[in-house]
Amino acid sequence: MPPKARAKAHKPAVIAVANQKGGVAKTTSVASLGAAFAELGKRVLLVDLDAQACLTFSLGVDPDAVEDSIHDVLLGQAELADVIVECEDGVDLVPSSIDLAGTEAALLGRPAREYVLQQVLEGVSTDYDVVLLDCSPSLGVLTLNALTAASGLIIPMPAEMLGHRGVGQLLDTVKDVKKFLNKRLTVLGVLPTLYDGRSNHAREVLADVGERYGLTVLEPPIPKTVRFAEAPAVGRSILATARSSKGAAAYRDIAKGLLPHL
Repeated sequence: MPPKARAKAHKPAVIAVANQKGGVAKTTSVASLGAAFAELGKRVLLVDLDAQACLTFSLGVDPDAVEDSIHDVLLGQAELADVIVECEDGVDLVPSSIDLAGTEAALLGRPAREYVLQQVLEGVSTDYDVVLLDCSPSLGVLTLNALTAASGLIIPMPAEMLGHRGVGQLLDTVKDVKKFLNKRLTVLGVLPTLYDGRSNHAREVLADVGERYGLTVLEPPIPKTVRFAEAPAVGRSILATARSSKGAAAYRDIAKGLLPHL
């Protein structure tokens, strides 16, 4: 197959992981799913789109020591390939830094600002099978960039009644993105996190969110465990720090279930 045809044939699955509500295990899910896909033999790129740089820190990279980050790439001051960092979990990372806090303001005056990330990712489109975008807890320009660049969306949501309050608003944004910016965007499902299987309330919430919004609820739900809090301290995902834990097993199962959508 000629090089141009081969490049056209292979495009990575770009998956945004988003919820404008904080504390929903969004970053944990990106790191864990990335490691799970890597275990399945996929070439994985993680992109940290949050100025708090939690994903960057969680994978053992010091955000304060990063010379160039996704901020510089989005503003055209660095090439994406030059800022990618190899991580121990078998994934590559585009790190973030506090500079990203000013990126949205810098992009606001640009034409076609929602397409900047999509254009940037095209530069490495043949190098990866899966690209996971860790979105900030907001519906600003950076999240719109992620939804415009993505082919799929995963919505992490704690299994509690207040957890799905932001889901409807996010889905309204998705509807507008599909209408005006990215017709191919598909909601892959809600990812239940912080799940306590002993609670009737948690089970009722999962049934409610699937019925209320007509969304797929990804299974199995991710259990609540202290193992998730311990993993970032050593710069690895739970798949490395607690390989046999229920949390690691759940993310492996979710990743396997998502394979047909890639």
